[in-house]
Amino acid sequence: MANKYVQNMFDDEIISCYRCPRLRQYSEMIAKIKVKRFRNWEYWGKPLPGYGDENASLLIVGLAPAAHGGNRTGRVFTGDESGKWVTKALYELGLSNLEFSLSREDNLILRGVYLTNAVKCAPPENKPLREEILNCNYYLRKEITSLRNLKVILALGKIAFDSVCIAFNEKCKFSHGVVYDVKGKKIVGSYHPSAQNTKTGRLTWESFMQVVRKAYELTKES
Repeated sequence: MANKYVQNMFDDEIISCYRCPRLRQYSEMIAKIKVKRFRNWEYWGKPLPGYGDENASLLIVGLAPAAHGGNRTGRVFTGDESGKWVTKALYELGLSNLEFSLSREDNLILRGVYLTNAVKCAPPENKPLREEILNCNYYLRKEITSLRNLKVILALGKIAFDSVCIAFNEKCKFSHGVVYDVKGKKIVGSYHPSAQNTKTGRLTWESFMQVVRKAYELTKES
């Protein structure tokens, strides 16, 4: 595997996007208001591109940047509770050089994996409108087609799962651990590792690892 890790070729197009004024304004507002524990941070506050290995066989798709996670740090799954679970799971499988990722400066390297979100801006209450999901699906489709070695897509949560299905123009029913064969790719569903799910016990670490491991094992199939 080539030892080259890059962000998506159309990062600038994503970062400069104003297709969804409500989301763009919210992300920028959060970046100005901040929260007390991050008051010394310079927030990203813009649409957030994906990150990872350009030769990835596994794509992990989340819902959207967390207001004080990716929207703060400027990298997907970095600086929030969901990111802790995703990075730790990849580390246990040997796909990440770090067990935890807190900022863009921590030299995170992913091997065979690319991370992105269905929606590129932080939405109020983590609830993007359908029009906003469809607007961002343009970028998700481009990300999927740009990963030439892609075999498996792990979608975290129903919105991410439905967004992947929209990108393939297919209708599939979401459930935790479900696997579909769609146009030469495997689509795997998982509950999102949000605090709402993990702290209530809806999603346990063992259950999450089981699905991530399943998705990884599927990349090894021809």
